[in-house]
Amino acid sequence: MKNLNTVMAIACVIGTISGASAAFAADEYNVSTGTTVDGQGVALRGNDSVALFSGLDVTPGHAKFTVVHDNVAYYFSSKETMKRFKADPAAFIPQYGGFCAFGVAKGLKLDGSPRFADVVDGKLYLFLNADVFEAYKKDKAGTIAKAEANWPGMEHRTVEDVNGL
Repeated sequence: MKNLNTVMAIACVIGTISGASAAFAADEYNVSTGTTVDGQGVALRGNDSVALFSGLDVTPGHAKFTVVHDNVAYYFSSKETMKRFKADPAAFIPQYGGFCAFGVAKGLKLDGSPRFADVVDGKLYLFLNADVFEAYKKDKAGTIAKAEANWPGMEHRTVEDVNGL
């Protein structure tokens, strides 16, 4: 447990540094800011959520296939995946705004990486890194239940406020 606490502490600092400016702009979503012409943050580090959801492959999206949903830009690798998203955005948006599900279960807003993702009951969950993803795998249902309970109180708060920075 001591090692996991150390990993979480380090992850909090790394997640805050790497995603802080993005999260401040849109507290509900883990985004990169200033990467679209109109200034919307880009979800999933610019990767295609439909491709990720469909086969958990990390597939880079392209700006020419962009959909803005809830003031967040989603990039897609093709017209086909873009059309699937447009037809039902809620089906392809990661849970907890793309923040790390394990972090949300611990009461933190940490960066969620498309490289560490899981689909459970038709929902996409992202995780900070390999160590955190392995910790989640030990109790998927418990982690998701804790995250579900925590998210309503965290969703509209800044990363600074949630993480006590």
